[in-house]
Amino acid sequence: MILSNISIHNFKNIGETRLEFSPKVNGFLGNNGMGKSNLLDAIYYLSFCKSFTGVNDSLLIKREEDFSLVQGKYIRRGTEEELSLGLSRGKRKTLKRKGKEYQRLSAHIGSFPLVMVSPQDIDLIRGGSEERRRFMDMVISQSDHRYLDELIRYNRCLEQRNRLLRDGVADHSLYAAIEMQMEHAAAYIHDTRQNRIKQLTVIFSDYYRAIAGDNEEVSLSYRSSLNEEGTTMTTLLDGARRHDEIVKYTTVGPHRDDIEMELSSMPMRRTGSQGQCKTYTIALRLAQYDFLHNASTMRPLLLLDDIFDKLDASRVERIMEVVERPMFGQIFITDTNRTHLDEIMRRTAGDYRIWQVTDGNFHPITSPVQ
Repeated sequence: MILSNISIHNFKNIGETRLEFSPKVNGFLGNNGMGKSNLLDAIYYLSFCKSFTGVNDSLLIKREEDFSLVQGKYIRRGTEEELSLGLSRGKRKTLKRKGKEYQRLSAHIGSFPLVMVSPQDIDLIRGGSEERRRFMDMVISQSDHRYLDELIRYNRCLEQRNRLLRDGVADHSLYAAIEMQMEHAAAYIHDTRQNRIKQLTVIFSDYYRAIAGDNEEVSLSYRSSLNEEGTTMTTLLDGARRHDEIVKYTTVGPHRDDIEMELSSMPMRRTGSQGQCKTYTIALRLAQYDFLHNASTMRPLLLLDDIFDKLDASRVERIMEVVERPMFGQIFITDTNRTHLDEIMRRTAGDYRIWQVTDGNFHPITSPVQ
């Protein structure tokens, strides 16, 4: 899949721009805060209908403006397609594909696969379990629409059950109706997560070794209260019912799952250096790319936001060697260091484009530094 061009109007600090992209490597050079990451976020938004930063949609509209519009033209499975996503203050966002508006935004997820590597990925290691669940859900939802439907159904039922608990409702028939749906959804969510994490772990370990060398062993372990054989969502809810009534929310289920991340059999969040943590998250994202590529038979877009910071020269060199592999399709990369971008362009020895970014404006750079 290729993003041929993008038109942006009033998105974050980008007032008005239209960019034609290389089908291989696109580089964006500039100081922090100039708008490099905002461009990547606009591309991300077209695939996921939300910002990778997690902020409210109203904060994506340029200050003192009333609406924002992002349009992208793609070549997808050999066919030209256009996406248009509009935001207006006080109104719901609208996404159109080939001029036709989606009725359910969730139906769009996975159609235009994308992997984003950003400094915020450190939250996968340092943050709470919700960050790692979000990672699992993002990886799986792009390749399994049933998983996304079951996840939406589970979360809706979870919200209903928590409302009953908060209100002190004692009618067990109301709980039974909700919990029956939770049981069905939870079983599929758990089994799918368990299988996909096993598949991802093998790919992830290979990428980590390719970047860090063979001296460090990494692992991912899926942690869930449903892992124990014979345990079901029904038995979990029955066992926690009295406790849930006291604390007034649901304390068991897939919404409490986690991934244990280890380096040399030690918890990554406690033992990993900055460079190791950065290598860990980059390897995770590259594994995600590989996984989605195999699942969709399309090459996802690869967005690399400031990935070389806090890495030593040898790891930078190995990352460059990895991303120049033929399996990676179109790449968008930002950096404050011109040398890194020029080295990547030199290695690809193919079609590439570079822009200098200043205050939300994009100026083409025609030649590399000699």
